[in-house]
Amino acid sequence: MEAKEEEAKAMQRGQADIWKYMFSFVDSMALRCAVELRIADIIHSHGGPITLSQIVSNIPDSTSPDINCLARIMRLLVRRNIFTAQHDQSDGGETLYGLTHSSKWILHDSDLTLAPIFVAGTHPWLMSPWHCFSQCVKEGGTAFKKAHGREIWDFGSRNSEFNKLFNDGMECTSRILMRTIVSEYKDGFDRVGSLVDVGGGTGATISQIVESYPHIKGINFDLPHVTVTAPSYPGVSHVGGDMFQGVPSADALFLKASSILTIRLLFIYLVLFFGLIFVNQNSTLLSTFSKSEEVIHVTTNLKVAVGIIIIIIFF
Repeated sequence: MEAKEEEAKAMQRGQADIWKYMFSFVDSMALRCAVELRIADIIHSHGGPITLSQIVSNIPDSTSPDINCLARIMRLLVRRNIFTAQHDQSDGGETLYGLTHSSKWILHDSDLTLAPIFVAGTHPWLMSPWHCFSQCVKEGGTAFKKAHGREIWDFGSRNSEFNKLFNDGMECTSRILMRTIVSEYKDGFDRVGSLVDVGGGTGATISQIVESYPHIKGINFDLPHVTVTAPSYPGVSHVGGDMFQGVPSADALFLKASSILTIRLLFIYLVLFFGLIFVNQNSTLLSTFSKSEEVIHVTTNLKVAVGIIIIIIFF
């Protein structure tokens, strides 16, 4: 009897898990709503917690807002610790909503923000490939191509709106990452006269390096449809091309890799042919491999984001 009861409870927990996974997208969509409506920015602009009616009155292009709908969304986001909620008797008893450390990361006007990458990652263009996994298992190929008929880079070259969405997302993550690298890897770029950022997007990464090390001639290298939209940065030139066809000449190359497979392939290739320095999440020592006469040894407390490896190749 006891065994049957335990089995029944286990089945109930299993059912609860399935329901949880089925509706796990709700958190992402509620947060996307807050990002699109710039709710964190509205609260921040007031300098402190504000009421729901104050939030609604400041939502741009809001012709007939549904405050009850927003209240339900905010209730969920408070539960997820994205916003705070407190009852203020001095303000008519209305709930006041404030920022948390999490919502400070979705401020659009902040130098360090995750808002662009969150908007990109939850956009239908990048969500629809997730619905194609079963096709990939059955037929092979990539999920993005299954969803859109083209690989992501080809799709971006033909769709300017997607190109901007994707590049803005990459740029915001690069700024966060590079602030740590530039501040911690203090003397790492002193001996570099020219540096190519391979797959540098719109140039955010190389521009931060050159800003901290003005003696470096920076080259931002990416596909032509990416570099053509890149803004101008002092000391940085934009070059369009294909890294598999050739890379501009420089003293060193700078690469970022977030895919584990890409990291492994790059690592094997570069260790065989070039000297390289790589950094991973847990390292406090930048391991060095070199075929040149002078082996470069660098130690630092640099720590970067999970799943990111930075590779610098010295020639």
